[in-house]
Amino acid sequence: MSIRLKTVLGVALIEAVLLALLVYTAMKYMHENLEEALIKRANTTASLFATTAKDPVLAYDLASLDSFSAELGENADIVYVRTRTPEGILLASAGDDAADSPDFVEDFSLDSVVDGIYDVSAPISVSGVEYGRVEIGFDIGSIEENLAETRQLSTLIAIIEMVLVAIFSLLLGTYLTRQLMVLRLAAKQVSKGDYSLTLKVDSGDEVGEVALAFNQMASVLKESQQTRDRYENELVELNQTLEQRVIRRTEKINAQYEELKNTHQQLADAQAKLLQAEKLASIGQLSAGIAHEINNPISFVHSNAHSLSKYIKIYQQLLGMYRSAFEAQSEQLPAIKADIEAFESAEDIDFVTEDIDTLITDTIDGAVRVQEIVKGLRDFSHSNHDTKMPCDVVECTESTLRILTAELKSRCQVRTEFEPVPSVMGNRGELNQVIMNLLVNAGQSMEEFGELLVSTTVEDSQVVLSVTDTGKGIAPENLGKLFDPFFTTKPVGEGTGLGLSISYGIIKDHDGTILVDSEPGKGTTFKVVLPVLESDMNLKAA
Repeated sequence: MSIRLKTVLGVALIEAVLLALLVYTAMKYMHENLEEALIKRANTTASLFATTAKDPVLAYDLASLDSFSAELGENADIVYVRTRTPEGILLASAGDDAADSPDFVEDFSLDSVVDGIYDVSAPISVSGVEYGRVEIGFDIGSIEENLAETRQLSTLIAIIEMVLVAIFSLLLGTYLTRQLMVLRLAAKQVSKGDYSLTLKVDSGDEVGEVALAFNQMASVLKESQQTRDRYENELVELNQTLEQRVIRRTEKINAQYEELKNTHQQLADAQAKLLQAEKLASIGQLSAGIAHEINNPISFVHSNAHSLSKYIKIYQQLLGMYRSAFEAQSEQLPAIKADIEAFESAEDIDFVTEDIDTLITDTIDGAVRVQEIVKGLRDFSHSNHDTKMPCDVVECTESTLRILTAELKSRCQVRTEFEPVPSVMGNRGELNQVIMNLLVNAGQSMEEFGELLVSTTVEDSQVVLSVTDTGKGIAPENLGKLFDPFFTTKPVGEGTGLGLSISYGIIKDHDGTILVDSEPGKGTTFKVVLPVLESDMNLKAA
């Protein structure tokens, strides 16, 4: 389909829709106005005639009523006038008798009229008592003729306008098509590489502007072609030596890559050794407290074992006396029984029986305590740098706190607020090292006995571990250097300055971060933020 035909059809379609809407709106408006005028006149006429007929109906003056009806029936658009009693008896009528029907149906709009007559009625009443009713029929033929004539005239005007618009669209489409044909032929020549073509600009409208722009484009393409030819010649020359240059460059890059790979491996090995050394150094600093923590339960386990050994000997001796009683003669039983009672009294056998249960319970608790400390040390010191698995931050924190009991209890009161949190993907040993470093630093920052709050929460799909102390705080100028390697505020010999740097690197490797908030003289809060394990988030969402 050509542009000319598209233009004609498109404009004609738009014009047809707009004219149809206009004709429909005008006809609807005229219909409503004529209907409103008819209803108003019919109701007014019926009401006035009911008022006029009131006295003749009340006086039963049928002659006057006939006279009034005939006078009203002389109006050209009134078909009939009737007056009836409330029972339907006809009192007077005028106009078309064929319209006289006992089945009177009142009309309320033009659309409800089916016989060409608009029927309206009005009651003849006094003080709410109806004495009769007037019925009047109005001929709506003139209204329908006006509407039909208006509809025909509007349709004729619309058709004439559509024809004129179609002719204009055809002329415009023909003009545009002719100009586009010229542009198409010129574009074909340009596509074949002929950039010397120049279009004639003979109009100042948009078509002329397009022709001017086409000429400018052809000129730019011509310059670009010349530039491209020059670059192609240069490229041919460069290609002659490019292959050798690429080979030499590739060999150099490969050598640099191998050197960089070896350096990276050396750095990774050094970092792993440094991480393990810092971890073992932390354990070394805490070894005295850990030894004390292990020695206490071992001591009372050892003491309980001695007591249990003594109690076992008492029970063995008492068991021998009971066996003697079973083997003795009846006349010997009283003496043996007296010996047994004396032995039980002397050894306080009731206390021994009760104390055995206590000793066994305490011994088991002590062994479990030693087992937990050893397990915590094993988890903390174990080197598994490349292994990550689902970890519970709360369990890691509780395990580390068990190791640090002796270190912290002399410096502060430890308070925990652990909210159940989803798992995170991490290396348990490395997370334990970060937690230990933060807890030890918090404890050492409190020069006087203070309080250490350790808590866990979930914020925006992230697990947050907070360590808050009531220590001396960190100076504002040092906050930006806390995670720099070898930076420390401790005296010489008391810190390496690598703890926080290594901790920051570990958490960054776990796709997390460490935040610091401190106020000198009031304390510091470190927050470790780690992403929640995706499977745990999906399970929680479900």
